[in-house]
Order: sequence, then structure tokens, then C-alpha cells
Amino acid sequence: MDDHSQFRLLSERRFLPFFLTQFSGAFNDNLFRNILLLLITYTAGGLLGLPIDVVVNIAALLFILPFFLFSGIAGQLADKYEKSRVIRWVKLAEIAIMALAAAGLWVGWYESLLLLLFLMGVQSTFFGPVKYAILPQVLRDDELVGGNALVEMGTFVAILVGTLTAGLLMGSDQPEKLAAIGVLALAVIGYLAARRVPVTGTINPDMAIRLNPLRETWHLMRLAAENHSVLLCIMAISWFWFLGAAYLTQFPSFAQTDLMGDETVVTLLLAIFTTGIALGSVACERLSGHRIELGIVPIGSLGISLFGLDLYFNMPANPVPTDWWMMVSDSQHRQVAIDLLGIGFFGGLFIVPLYAFVQRETPEERRARVIAALNVFNALFMVVSAIMGVLMLGVIGLSIPEFFLVLAIMNLIVAGFVYQQVPEFALRFIIWVLSHTLYRVHHEGLHRIPEEGPVLLVCNHVTYMDALVIGGAIKRPVRFVMDYQIFKTPILGAIFRLAKTIPIGSRNRVPEIYDAAFERIDEELDAGHVVCIFPEGRLTSDGEVATFRGGVDIILERRPVPVVPMALRGLWGSFFSHCGGPALKHFPKRFWSRIELIAGEPVTAQKANAGMLEEKVKTLRGNDR
Repeated sequence: MDDHSQFRLLSERRFLPFFLTQFSGAFNDNLFRNILLLLITYTAGGLLGLPIDVVVNIAALLFILPFFLFSGIAGQLADKYEKSRVIRWVKLAEIAIMALAAAGLWVGWYESLLLLLFLMGVQSTFFGPVKYAILPQVLRDDELVGGNALVEMGTFVAILVGTLTAGLLMGSDQPEKLAAIGVLALAVIGYLAARRVPVTGTINPDMAIRLNPLRETWHLMRLAAENHSVLLCIMAISWFWFLGAAYLTQFPSFAQTDLMGDETVVTLLLAIFTTGIALGSVACERLSGHRIELGIVPIGSLGISLFGLDLYFNMPANPVPTDWWMMVSDSQHRQVAIDLLGIGFFGGLFIVPLYAFVQRETPEERRARVIAALNVFNALFMVVSAIMGVLMLGVIGLSIPEFFLVLAIMNLIVAGFVYQQVPEFALRFIIWVLSHTLYRVHHEGLHRIPEEGPVLLVCNHVTYMDALVIGGAIKRPVRFVMDYQIFKTPILGAIFRLAKTIPIGSRNRVPEIYDAAFERIDEELDAGHVVCIFPEGRLTSDGEVATFRGGVDIILERRPVPVVPMALRGLWGSFFSHCGGPALKHFPKRFWSRIELIAGEPVTAQKANAGMLEEKVKTLRGNDR
């Protein structure tokens, strides 16, 4: 798998220039924003006669306001024009803005820098949609998670490096002049990298650009809401930014008040948290098996809450003056650091599949506008996060650890709501856990399953887990046809109902279920979905492939579609098979067993029949039961 590592993308032109472009932009944003706030705080002592706290909040508002005002226009431009061209426009604008910012820093005209901070927010607003919309055009499906992971890793590393660099510059003799040189140099580097981003082609060149900012922002919201699953993924991503903003905002006060730490502790907490997110983002690609795996998202949300709860219950009982060394050497303080690293790590696992899912499930011609809507929601959630922090800490009077506890509990509630609304999350989670505990699934030939359009899969039936094994291996959602009796099993029945499994029974015993099953199968195929049947009609009792019944012929007569024969190997003898007695009646003896799923060449409906497909499945399975 090493040759398929996500880091390979960093050596290829189709990705590396874009990665460097977005990294330099995030670095520059955070360097400029943080050096400005530090200069206002420690040098200018406020602006326009306003207290420092007020100026800091005004600065935050100025940077985030453009996302509400201009995301609609930014999404339209990224959908209408060739994306590498849009990136170069944006990076040229960054050079102009940073040239003015460098002049303002050089002469100490801080009032002008607030306006330029607003313009940097505008520049970031126009870069955001194209930043994520370009990835599906330059990466393959099996690279999309890895590409998003590298982007998220790069973003958070850039945030960390930009923040730390601002702090280091403040310790120099001439921070303003060094910062002026730095921000302008980074803008030029970003533009030079952008010139190497490959041309992607235009997707929607005939789209008319509408310039009403507020109306277009509202239009974005409606556009995002057209796909319910995508909308909930957008809400989940924005919830992550809500949590991230809440934690990052409180780190200075948390370090000073609750840990009695000096300024090195604040820096260390920031470094640990952002490093955790970067590591989680990178790990996501490996854990997902180079595919968009929504089953990892519940793991991420659960980890965020568990480490959040642990953070509250493991706060130092009697805090003493602390520096960065005590944070890593003292056991109580070290646990705080581990908890923050864990929150960040599972946050990375949480967010990367969601970004990739939104990119994949959004039509290409409107993808950038949906990403722009996502940016609006992110900005809105971060504003709400700040307001909630003020209310919880200032009005209600919670301590910061208590506030973190509330966030952990709220995260469980929000996650439960999202997973209830989109059952695919929970189903994929169950499949992922099974495939990483009971089984190690090796698959072969799955590329033969068409990427779109109706297709019928036929497979041998060995265990109650067959459907979950197949569903976990195939990229497309699969509608399974299974004996209605299995729905009476408390746990498995709930799982299969979640998977929209089609129940079927004997024509003689339950004619209404039998007829309804074939109607549902026909409807699913007519809608262009993948349907999988087990033509034996029951689990094998001896490990061999039984005679295929005639249901497959009825399906193909009503709806002629391609058929892909498949075979499962290595499942006979597992807890869920009838080996040694009825399934589920004996204690599991095999864990992490290697099993195989083999797909054969597609067969046209005109050539396929039950007898021929039975022979193909037997051949694919061979002697390995």
C-alpha cells in the first residue's frame, strides 16, 4: 500500500503546487492577523480610543464578515471559470493587499491594517470555494480522502506556524518591519506556486454571475439544502469549527487561570491541539482504506467527547505555577495535554470524510457554490461559538473546564441527531467496526462493478454478515434482498432495516412479501441503484454453494440490467455461519480472520440465467469455503 500513500501526492504536479498555494495562504492569514493583534495589544495600546478587548473583537468580526457578504459571488466565480485561473486571480489580489499591509506595518499605521484585515477576509472568501472544489477534478476517487487529509493537515500546521511566527517576531527588535517583509514574501510565494497549478477546464461557463451579495448568500443556503445528506454533513463540518473555535478561543485564559501557566503553556496547548488535528487528518486516509468511509465519522465524534469528558475529570486538583516543561513532565498536567491531543486527533478523523463526502455527492457544476455555502455556515457557527462562550463564561458563570464539559456533552447530542437523520453514518460505522475486528477483508475485481447505473449483484450466502461485508467493500450504496425472517433478529434486524434491505419470503408462505420484494427490486434498479441478491435463498448448511433459485431470472425478465457474479471466501466456520450448528449459538472463536470477496466479469441480462450464474459463482469461490 506504500505506493498508494497520500504523501505520494506531494510529489506530483497535479497536487503539490495547489498544496503549497493553500499552505502559504493559510500561513499568511494567520501571521498577519496574529501580528496585528499582538501589535495592537502590546504596542499601540488600542486604536481609535477603544479598549484593546473591543479592538480585538472588531478585528475578528472584520475578518469573518466577508464570508457572509461575498461567499455567494465567490461560489459562482469558481463554478463558472477555470479553477486554476481563479486561484491565480485570488493570489494576485493577495499580493496587492499584502503590499499595502507591508506599508502599513512599516510605518505603524494600524488603523489601515484593520481595513486590510477585512480585505484579507475577502480574499480568503474567494479562495475557499475553489480550494475544495478543485480537488475532485485533479484527484481520483480513491485519492480524495488522502488529498483532503493533506489539505486539512496543511491548513492546521499553517495556522500553528503562522501563530508561532507572529509570537517570535514580537520578540525581535523590529517586529513591524520583519512582519512587513514576511507577509509580502509569503504572498509572492503563494502566487508563484499558483502559477504551477494545472488547468482543470471549465464546468459551467454559461452561468450568469449575480452580484447581489445578501441574496446570493441566501441562495447558497437553499442550494445546500437540496441534498439532505450533504446539508447534514455541512452542519457537521460547521459543528467541528464551532468546537474548534470554542477551544482555541479559551486556551489563553484556560492556561493562565486553570493551569496557572505562563505564555509558553498557551503556545504548547495550541501546538498540541493543532498537531492532533493534523495527525488525525493524516490517519484518516489509512483507516478508511483510501476511500470515503463515513464509518470513521462516528468514531471521531465519540473520541472528541470521551477525551473532552476526560479533560474535565482530570484537571489538576491544586494547580501550581506551570511552564511548558511541567505540562509534559508532571502526570496530571500531562493528562491535560494528552486529552487535548486526543480531541484534536479525533477531530481530524471526524472532519476529513465529511469534506470528501460533500465533494463527491455534490454535482460538479454547482460544487463550488455548495462549498461556498459551507463556508458561510462555518463562519456563522464560529460567531455563535463566540456568543455561547460569552454567555456560558460571563453570564452563567461557568469555569472554563465546565464549559469544555458542556461542549463534550453537546457534541454527543449533536452527533446523535445527525446519525439519526442520516442512517448511513451508523451503518457504515457498524461495517467499519466489523471489518476491523472480526474480519480482514481482501477484495478483488470490484472495479468491474459499474460506477453508475443499475446493476444486479449475485453472490453465495454463507453467514448473516454477508451483506455487511459486501456493503463495506463496495463504494456504491447497495440494496440487499434477504429472507424476511432475519428482520425478527433484534440486533441484525435493526441493522438491515437501517441498510434499507428488501425482505423476501416464499411465494407459497408469504405471497404478499414475495410480490412486494420484486416490486421493490424493480423500483431500485429503475432508479439506477445497485441490488444484491443471494440466489440460494438461505444460508449454506454445509459450506457449499447450493442451487440458485429462479428469482434472478424473474428480476432480469422485468428489468434487463448487467449482472456481476461475486463469491465470498473464508467465512465458513465463523460465528455467523451454520458451521457446527445453528448460527449465533456458539461462542466466537475467530477474530480478525482473513476473508475474500471476488467479483467476476459483468454478464449481460440477455446471457444471464440462474444456472449459468451459479457456475460462475462456484468458479469464483473455488475450494475455499
